[in-house]
Amino acid sequence: MNAAKRKTTYLTTPLYYVNASPHIGHAYANLAADTYARFHRLLGEDVFFLTGTDEHGQKIERSAAAAGMSPQAFADSVVARFQSLWKLLNISHDDYIRTTQPRHVERVQEILRRLHKAGRLIQAAYKGWYCTPDETFWTEGEIGGPTGDPTAVDPQSGKPLCPTCGRPLEPVEEVGWHLKLRDHQEWLKQYLKDNQRFIRPQTRYNEIASLLEQPLPETWCIARPRHRVGWGIEVPFDPGCVVYVWFDALLNYITVPWEIREKEKRTLWPASLHLIGKDILRHHTVYWPVVLRELAGLVPELGYDRDVPLPDMVYAHGLWKVGEQKMSKSLGNVVDPVTLITERLASQPFAADVFRYYVLSEIPFGQDGFFSEEGLQTRLTTDLGNDLGNLVNRTLSMIDRYCGGKIPPSRQEDLDAIGLRGLGDRVRALPESVRAAMEDLQFSLALNAIMQVVTLANQSIEQAAPWQLAKQPEKRAQLEGVLGALACTVRIVGVMLKPFMPAVSDEIRRQLACGDAAPTWEDAAHWEGRNAGATLIRDRAVLFPRPAPAAGQGK
Repeated sequence: MNAAKRKTTYLTTPLYYVNASPHIGHAYANLAADTYARFHRLLGEDVFFLTGTDEHGQKIERSAAAAGMSPQAFADSVVARFQSLWKLLNISHDDYIRTTQPRHVERVQEILRRLHKAGRLIQAAYKGWYCTPDETFWTEGEIGGPTGDPTAVDPQSGKPLCPTCGRPLEPVEEVGWHLKLRDHQEWLKQYLKDNQRFIRPQTRYNEIASLLEQPLPETWCIARPRHRVGWGIEVPFDPGCVVYVWFDALLNYITVPWEIREKEKRTLWPASLHLIGKDILRHHTVYWPVVLRELAGLVPELGYDRDVPLPDMVYAHGLWKVGEQKMSKSLGNVVDPVTLITERLASQPFAADVFRYYVLSEIPFGQDGFFSEEGLQTRLTTDLGNDLGNLVNRTLSMIDRYCGGKIPPSRQEDLDAIGLRGLGDRVRALPESVRAAMEDLQFSLALNAIMQVVTLANQSIEQAAPWQLAKQPEKRAQLEGVLGALACTVRIVGVMLKPFMPAVSDEIRRQLACGDAAPTWEDAAHWEGRNAGATLIRDRAVLFPRPAPAAGQGK
């Protein structure tokens, strides 16, 4: 029996590894997920947004030892930094899962018991290579470093390089618990052919489709000997082993829905979207589907007596780079979003939203990007200050000056009379332009559509010249029509910005006297009469003030 048709948009981020403080790469993934969640809430959908932290494994164990702390105390300290960042960025997650929480640990152990009882686990030896920074096994046939050259080695240790991160691998020979992997290859290949949007963007789909043309390893390790990894969830039927950190982490996507269904009778699974970085693509599009297939009939708590469905989509975003290097905690070239927001953008009342706008607009989602503080400042000055902030300030100031602060109605005939029909047409089309971009998570395209309307509105002000119309009493109706149209434009832009810049959106709507109710998609779909007649509030601040000049640099 399958569960009732899902009504909840369930999306997840990767579980961030807590071996060091969060950086812009972590912020990027959560900002993308938050924007997606807010957009679907704006559409009126029920949304469940899950994020969290991955807190087991060899790397945590070593980092904790280096800090002179227990693994749990070390994890607690780093988790606090992640949670503080999410608060600073206004991340609207519905749940935060930690892999050290009893609610997760108990369900992971129960899943292992059921797999073991059903005879789906194999106790097997593994001999090959292991990347501790990535917590990933590699066979002889898979090594070769990021360049794919199997002869590439670390010049100091002589060890082969990790195909993902390029760091030296460690030889490993151990006995643990495994799931069959190669036996699942043919059905997974066919699933990809039948579900072309399962992996996005297309380049990542092609990557996994190509991988599946080569033989996969026979098995995948899900539990390792305790003498090699001390910090992990104990295997309930074999205390000498702990759960492999990747198996532990992937299961969070269903341990939370399991809990929610028991408590709320609400079905979340399958996920609408797993949002991940491209460096963990294989884990989510090969190993995770195999795990779900092996769980067929074993987790009725999710709402399925037989097969456990796969997530609707796995979307792998690109990586942020500094210069030509991937941003990495181990390389020491990370960008701290907290410093950017609280120090570099200290003069901005909506600093977090400025940062949100920069990372979401700077690169097409799915591609790699290059971070620069110059780029951040340019976006602030041009897009936000000169364009968006200028439009809001000029529009409201003119309504104050020429209409006594009372928003006039917007009439299409007034726009037609002075050649501004294109503005009304473009604003009416904006919601669907944004929706089309968001269907494939193209945040930069959605923001570009919004900013094109902002640019057109600023141009329309110059073309209509309300200050000239105000000098001609016989053109009063046209003046009010233009200002009403600009007010409608600002209002709809404010609604469309809600997923991307939530605090700025709220402030725009506050300054326009739109009321306290949260904006809806219907608000953006109505051009005329939504808040005509309302009186603007008086305590209006500039949205994106220019930084004060340094001492001695003039007035």
